[in-house]
Amino acid sequence: MAPALFLFFAVALALRLEALRISARNEKRLRAKGAQESGARTSRLLALLHTAIYLGCLVEGGLRGAQIDTAAQVAGGVYLLAMLALGAVLWTLGRAWTVKILFLPDHPIDTGPLFRWLRHPNYILNLIPEVTALAVVFDAWITLALLVPAYLVTLAFRVVQEERALRAISGEGA
Repeated sequence: MAPALFLFFAVALALRLEALRISARNEKRLRAKGAQESGARTSRLLALLHTAIYLGCLVEGGLRGAQIDTAAQVAGGVYLLAMLALGAVLWTLGRAWTVKILFLPDHPIDTGPLFRWLRHPNYILNLIPEVTALAVVFDAWITLALLVPAYLVTLAFRVVQEERALRAISGEGA
């Protein structure tokens, strides 16, 4: 594997770990205020699949001797845009952002431009492009074919659970 791809992986991993650190800090604060979690099993499965995708990319990239070709460069650009989208979501949601579905009973629902334009920007603009781009960068075609679809199905369940939770706190019923 091209040495620069090890650096790329290290940076990607560091960014994801920092997001998890922010999530854990926000989760602790929200739980202290009485936030309730929905879809805990789905959250755990998403975390497991996300981790498996990262590991699959690293292993496949190493076994295939992944190089920085045109596809990897384009996918690297997509990955960068996905991380910028994560930054926008973190900025918009602030202390309310977590990787789990956690809501306070009086939780304010963000209706700013990002969420008016796209209902679930973190999933559509960050998570899906992130895992897909990583697989392409690392020539991880088995990971892309097996794990990414499983991730997408699990993410679809997550969206349903999150929508149900949002309706419950907005008073629209479950």
